[in-house]
Amino acid sequence: MAEIRRCRPSDLDALHDICLRTGDNGADGRHLYEDPRIIGEIYAAPYATLEPDYAFVAEDDEGVAGYILGTPDTRAFEARCEADWWPALRERYADPADTPTGQRTRDKWDAYHIHHPPQVPQPVVDAAPAHLHIDLLPRLQGQGVGRALMDTWLASVGGRAHLGCQSANLRAQRFYGRYGWRRLEGVGPKSVVWMTYGV
Repeated sequence: MAEIRRCRPSDLDALHDICLRTGDNGADGRHLYEDPRIIGEIYAAPYATLEPDYAFVAEDDEGVAGYILGTPDTRAFEARCEADWWPALRERYADPADTPTGQRTRDKWDAYHIHHPPQVPQPVVDAAPAHLHIDLLPRLQGQGVGRALMDTWLASVGGRAHLGCQSANLRAQRFYGRYGWRRLEGVGPKSVVWMTYGV
């Protein structure tokens, strides 16, 4: 069993690596990206940096191989990212808004996200203001590590939260369903499944 502990600043490279290696709907996404860090700059690093009290990792003998990251207040986190996180990244990554959507690579889609970050739909935030991201490398999957991470994180925010999952990521949806997460129907685009816990 891996050790569950708070994330440290020295874990940041591992978070980027895990985010990339699970970036294809839970599968290895390295083949999709030219820039191996851009996906982590959206879904991992801002949480570990801006919300360290709600960032936990799973570490085994080989190193950090899983994480759960999030925030107790989605709207406050969105505002803080706008003030303190996205500006530096917008200097690094050009806005691909002029590139036709059908011609955008995954890098360009993520750069678009950096310049035009989507807001979580209000009905989702109304149901539960906290949200999380969880990812595990294959070597930790199926051992109860995901459940242990979830237990730890939910306890840190008081047991109520939401998450968004790509509709194609069926493995993740099965895990969330077994844990007790419930779908919010009729919210947002069909490409994203919104789920809540403790509501």
